[in-house]
Amino acid sequence: MSQEAREKMQRNGIILAVFALAAIVLVMATQWATRDRIDAQQRNELLNTLNALIPPQQHDNDLYADCTLVTAPDALGSSQPQAVYRSRLAGVNNALALRTTAPDGYSGNIHLLVAVNAQGVVQGVRVLAHRETPGLGDKIELRRDDWILSFDGQVVRGDNDPRWAVRRDGGMFDAFTGATITPRAVVNAVERTVRYANQQRDVLFAAPANCQAQGDPA
Repeated sequence: MSQEAREKMQRNGIILAVFALAAIVLVMATQWATRDRIDAQQRNELLNTLNALIPPQQHDNDLYADCTLVTAPDALGSSQPQAVYRSRLAGVNNALALRTTAPDGYSGNIHLLVAVNAQGVVQGVRVLAHRETPGLGDKIELRRDDWILSFDGQVVRGDNDPRWAVRRDGGMFDAFTGATITPRAVVNAVERTVRYANQQRDVLFAAPANCQAQGDPA
């Protein structure tokens, strides 16, 4: 290879490196510039979900701020701390909304928010994030299907309630045609979470609000 060819290759390499560096800097600058906006949007989405599960007339406290972090991998499906939001009205503790994870979804973790009132009744469940198959497993999303509403008003009777399973397994919840793994994972996660909320209710309500101190849970 001639000296001229080597010099040309070096120049081209330098030009490519400069463009790559410029692209990286541009991406980082964009992320930095939009970080606050993205965080605010995520908080608003979470607040909308919280208020859908625990309507404003049921609480007079700040649900987002009245939050504690707990680590309960067997119940909540993750070794990472999970946020628990507390609802109080006139000083009375009346509901909990727990972030929980179904680790056995068809395509990985399914992140959920489960609301349980002081009587142990499920007020509602919503999917926060998932990677399930479009057109099949994504029916766990309310915008795709009303299946997730089948948890409303349900209770868990003891530590081994056979009703908490999909119908194929002898339970009371419908499965999706061609996608049984996804609803089975969600049902199991919600049951574990409800049992945990009922068993630890007093402890969860009494725990200090520490979500903001340890990082935004949204």
